[in-house]
Amino acid sequence: MSEATRRGVPGLLQRGLRLEYLTITWNLIEAVVAIGFGVVAGSIALVGFGFDSTIEVFAASVVIWELRGVGEDRERLALRLIAISFFVLTAYVVIEAGRDLLIRAEPSESLPGIALAALSLVVMPLLAIAKKRTGVAMGSAPLIADSAETMLCALLSLILLVGLLLNAAVGWWWADPVAALAIAILAFREGVEAWRGESHEADRHEP
Repeated sequence: MSEATRRGVPGLLQRGLRLEYLTITWNLIEAVVAIGFGVVAGSIALVGFGFDSTIEVFAASVVIWELRGVGEDRERLALRLIAISFFVLTAYVVIEAGRDLLIRAEPSESLPGIALAALSLVVMPLLAIAKKRTGVAMGSAPLIADSAETMLCALLSLILLVGLLLNAAVGWWWADPVAALAIAILAFREGVEAWRGESHEADRHEP
């Protein structure tokens, strides 16, 4: 993102920064609630969702760092850091979900987790759309990549909600680790795209 682009649209940079600060605030709350209640309920899907929220905080911090700087090298490093955060989440969730399936760990139902997933399913898509529009207007690949991570969080919320509801309603204990593995697959895919910068490079040129 060039300095001319940063200055070309009044308030665009400030809007991008505000969206990232909002992302950090929301995801810190989300992480504490998800990990806390996930540990209590023994839900790897809920804990994995909470760790994804901490990665979203990291990614938003990286984007803020990039938005305040200039240069393609800085942008490329920002995309690589976001990608690495996805890969870390993938590894953690696959290991823990695989263990739960092998030992048939049965999580308890988590009504707070269900409420959190439902609320996130409303908040995150709105935030993702706003970030992508701003990123495209600015020509910022890291901001566009982060919007994809935020939209992934919304999809993860849906997967988490289904898994928690199935466990609570019909006692399908395996729905939780299976939901967690679905989260891992999506996280890995987004990590690969962020590392390559391919989809985000195309998105940044949208009209």
